[in-house]
Amino acid sequence: MAAGTKLLLSVLAGAIGARLQGTDAEVSGIAAVDAAGPGEVTFLSNPKYAQQARETKASAIIASQPVPGAGCAFLLTPDPYLAFARAVERFHPPVRLAAGVSAHASVHPTAAMGKEVHVGPFAVVAEGAVVGDRVTLYPGAYVGKGAVVGDDTVLHPRVTLYEGVRVGKRVLLHAGCVIGSDGFGFAPTPEGYRKIPQVGTVEIGDDVEIGANTTIDRAALGVTRIGRGTKLDNLIQVGHNVEIGRDTVIAAQVGIAGSARIGNRVMMGGQTGMAGHIEVGDGVIVGAKSGVAVSLSSKENRTWSGVPAMPHRTWLKMSTLLPRLPELFRRVARLEGGKPAEGGE
Repeated sequence: MAAGTKLLLSVLAGAIGARLQGTDAEVSGIAAVDAAGPGEVTFLSNPKYAQQARETKASAIIASQPVPGAGCAFLLTPDPYLAFARAVERFHPPVRLAAGVSAHASVHPTAAMGKEVHVGPFAVVAEGAVVGDRVTLYPGAYVGKGAVVGDDTVLHPRVTLYEGVRVGKRVLLHAGCVIGSDGFGFAPTPEGYRKIPQVGTVEIGDDVEIGANTTIDRAALGVTRIGRGTKLDNLIQVGHNVEIGRDTVIAAQVGIAGSARIGNRVMMGGQTGMAGHIEVGDGVIVGAKSGVAVSLSSKENRTWSGVPAMPHRTWLKMSTLLPRLPELFRRVARLEGGKPAEGGE
């Protein structure tokens, strides 16, 4: 939908899987609950913003239930966040750049190029690479020798695909991410560290999104693998021979050491660190800043937090008690009739 196009709320409700409650009206955009005005739609998924919903000037609110005191219509749905995503897509459809190869791009004669491909200025497609239909290569993107890029995939500026890596269909790679750089492998010798050649590859499944400046190392041997539908945030490091399952989401600044295994539908909070050669089972949730040093299973406990990672409830108790430790040291010292224990000043 072009910017400025108006749409009846009743039509929008049908498009996003919601039910209109209240007066039908024309709307032309979507905005945050505290910034929306007449003719715009907003959404509410967190009850703590209910007061802002009552005060909003929006024509309608996407929500799971009406907010008493709000003076606007509602688009009611069991999943407001999903409906919001659909509404944003309705008002701001994806931009597809016109097909064609810039005169300032470099495409090797042996590269296989699909239909309706866009290759921006200073993008490079190397020898033997395969680029599928409707792929977009923004300026400065690099597709290395023998690399494969699936249909409808987008490489934003300065994305680097090293030689031989394979990227699936409908993948979104944000600016500066690097796929297939060498894994961190060195053999110690009396003369120093000797590099172990990293001769494996990386495979990225369909419908994956990878954030800006995230790096995924190629395998030493074999494959580093990112499963279908998985979403990686910005500034993540994925080590060599790591395997990440389907529909997993990992927040920014996570570090995953080599040969770790992460299952399907896992959620990992920001700045989590994960040791190599261990596993995180399907459906596990790992809290932000956790240190994962041993394998975690959802059969033992679904949610883990802390350093080292432990059941989340245990971590909450420990973090509550930690500020009280100095006083506890002093009390123990008094009870024992001696000097305060070390660290108990």
